[in-house]
Formats: sequence, structure tokens, C-alpha cells
Amino acid sequence: MSILDSDAAGTTGAGGTAASGVRRIAALVEYDGTEFAGWQSQAHAVGLQDAVEEALGFVAGARVTAICAGRTDAGVHAVGQVIHFDTEAARTARAWILGTNTRLPSTIALQWAGEVAADFHARHSAVRRTYRYYILNSSARSALQRLRSAWIPRALDADAMHRAAQALIGELDFSAFRSVECQSKSPKRRVERIEVRRDRDWVWMQITANAYLHHMVRNIVGTLVEAQRETDPEGSMRHILESRDRRLAGPTAPASGLYLWRVDYPPQFGIPAPPAPFLLN
Repeated sequence: MSILDSDAAGTTGAGGTAASGVRRIAALVEYDGTEFAGWQSQAHAVGLQDAVEEALGFVAGARVTAICAGRTDAGVHAVGQVIHFDTEAARTARAWILGTNTRLPSTIALQWAGEVAADFHARHSAVRRTYRYYILNSSARSALQRLRSAWIPRALDADAMHRAAQALIGELDFSAFRSVECQSKSPKRRVERIEVRRDRDWVWMQITANAYLHHMVRNIVGTLVEAQRETDPEGSMRHILESRDRRLAGPTAPASGLYLWRVDYPPQFGIPAPPAPFLLN
């Protein structure tokens, strides 16, 4: 008897007893985005969405459409991507996780799954999203972390970067940090918290906001790397923000250092925090 056969009846995660009709399932997905052209399904490239939907469809016994909390770009990773999909299949959380993971490449893995209320939406129900960016700040490059971090050999002042980053807190116009390809109707986003810290040879930035513009986080990182060398890092960052001019900001940091860290929802939906990654605590 297979996992799917043995788990075809009973509870479906935290949501209670299986019943007939359409269920909405949510899941936490962890992935290494190096080999993918971003989350979104694309006609001429391999998106993470394609692999996830194919694996979920195998478990469900029918095609499913997975909606994500944040459509990460090519090369960007996730510790706590959240998705939802609708299905008529009755499966337990164990079946969704184990069954789906057997069909996914080693670079993608479900970490949690459960039935949620019909009004839950992975993107629209989210109240905040947190990204983290890792920089290896060492004279020696890393062979093991080359695809999961950025490498900057020159010394970085993490404290100066942190102070400069505080200019970005609030509901502000982030035009200076959006890409030319950004299709958002409004450049305003609400940043709740941003910090830069050093841990030995690692410098990491973590930012929490309601939403983001295209390349916003990577452009902020690239600008902080430049601003920390200025006599007045805080003033430099504030000037760039207020200019609303992308040309005054720093370069776009590499995608390899960026992680969708977690997505927060109202507590009634019961979406758990993702497990802390072993290599990136």
C-alpha cells in the first residue's frame, strides 16, 4: 500500500476531517532557486511553479494551480514561500508532504501542508513579507556557498549599513529602488523593519514590508553597500530615497544572496512559521 493509498481518508492537516467537495490546501515551500527562471510558470523557461504543480497534481490525481505569496525572480531562494491550491482530493498533511516531495527535484521541498479556510489566499491574505540577503564578506570566496550568497571581498561596515537602512522605514516612495521592468501602479510600500548585522564573515540584511517592487530588495542591498563608504551613510541613503531616481542608487545585488524568509498572515489561518534553515541561522 502506498502513502497516498493509506492516507486517502481522514484528516487533511490542521483543518479537520476530510469531506466531499473542494478543499483549499496551503503549504510552506523551501527551494534553491539557482536552476529556475523564478517562481512563475513561463513558456520558454523552467519555473518553480511548473515543478510544484506537477508534483501536487500527481498526489491529487488531477491538475492543480498553485498560487504563491511572492513571485520570486530567477536565482532567488525561499525558506518560507507560502502557496495555496484547490483540490477535491482527500489527503492528510503527511500525504501531501511526503507524496509531493517524492515527485519534486532535490532543490524544492514542502515543509508543511494543511487544509485552510476557503477565504485564505496566499498572496492577498498576507500582512507582511520578510526577505533576508546574505553577503560573504571575506577575502576568500566560498566554493560551497557560491550559489546561495553574494561575495564581496572588500571590508563592509555593517553598523553603517544598518544606520543608513533606517531611512527606509515607513510608508514611502521607493521609486529609486525599483527596476525599469517594474509594472506596479504605485511605487509606495510600507517597510516595517530593516536591519543589517554581521556574524563573523557574514553580513546579512533582513527587511520586513507589506509588499515589494520589482528588484526592490536587491537594489536596496546594492545601495547600502555603496552608502556605507560615504562620510554620511544615513544622509546619502535619505537623499537617494527622496530623489526617486534609480540612477542615483547602487547596482542590483546578485540574486544568489536573496531569500524569501517568511510570510505572515492573520492568526486565524493557522499558517506556521517556517523552520530555521540549518546553514543560515
